[in-house]
Amino acid sequence: MSLQEGLIIRSTGSWYDVVIASGETVPCRMIGKFRLDGKKLTNPVAVGDRVMLEIEGSNDEHEMTGVIKEIVDRKNYVIRQSPRKKHFIHIIAANIDQALLIVTIRDPKLKQGFIDRFLLMTEPYNIPVHIVFNKGDIYTDEDLEIYQYLKEIYEKVGYSCYITSALENKGIQQISKAIAGKTTLISGQSGVGKSSLLNRLHPDLELKTKDISQYTGKGQHTTTFAEMFDLGDGTKIIDSPGIKTLSFNYLEVQDIAHNFKEFFVASKECKFQDCTHRNEPKCAVKEGIESGAISELRYGNYLQIISEVEDQNYWERHSEY
Repeated sequence: MSLQEGLIIRSTGSWYDVVIASGETVPCRMIGKFRLDGKKLTNPVAVGDRVMLEIEGSNDEHEMTGVIKEIVDRKNYVIRQSPRKKHFIHIIAANIDQALLIVTIRDPKLKQGFIDRFLLMTEPYNIPVHIVFNKGDIYTDEDLEIYQYLKEIYEKVGYSCYITSALENKGIQQISKAIAGKTTLISGQSGVGKSSLLNRLHPDLELKTKDISQYTGKGQHTTTFAEMFDLGDGTKIIDSPGIKTLSFNYLEVQDIAHNFKEFFVASKECKFQDCTHRNEPKCAVKEGIESGAISELRYGNYLQIISEVEDQNYWERHSEY
């Protein structure tokens, strides 16, 4: 049988829904093992991937099914350490134009370090990111001061920031304009109102929503698998499950340093090429922090991440003893 190209629009585990040229959606499975830069994968392909498939017949429900044979070269991808298998990588999405990171300052309380951890996933391919502070209708004056503080930090580095409210329809037009004509990954921690915001952007989606857990004060998952929605006029969004934590044992310290982009720019003036921006003399990044050119908050998050990575690597190297 001849191969035909398709676009993965939904991933539910071992099966992938693939749209082919005729407009039909074909449930497909994948045979064989795939790696990404030598790393083990929990999912060989992801939503947004273009693949070559072979139609193989019908399943028990008499639907046409297929087998994915090849992955068309990606222009980019967003990956994370698997939350269940720490030595595996999980591909969140592929071939995107930008990402929309949804956060909120309260309900649940903002973990600011999460923003920098998310950006660490998008920076390797210079994927533009819009940071959306949702639930603006419940922000106090203090919350608004926090927003202005963070907005100044991230817009200085090159990330757009917005306040939105799905309840009050605030900022929705700005977001609609930002995603128009592009393929956008929508991501965020559980409970930040991602599904409610998407329903405001496009009511026909009718995504399920869920309240914050009264027991833990944390968000509860409503999106359980990644899915692409075509909103028309070239606008596509990829809705992904809420993220609880992000770790980076697949990265080296220099990978992390290079992907804090203002650090990378400043590092060209560091005395040592492999400067980690900690204890080395004549470090341009530390000089930037002292002068106020580089955010001390971002630097603190950077130190926390590289400490975690070094600790993880140390224990893995010495686990046999």
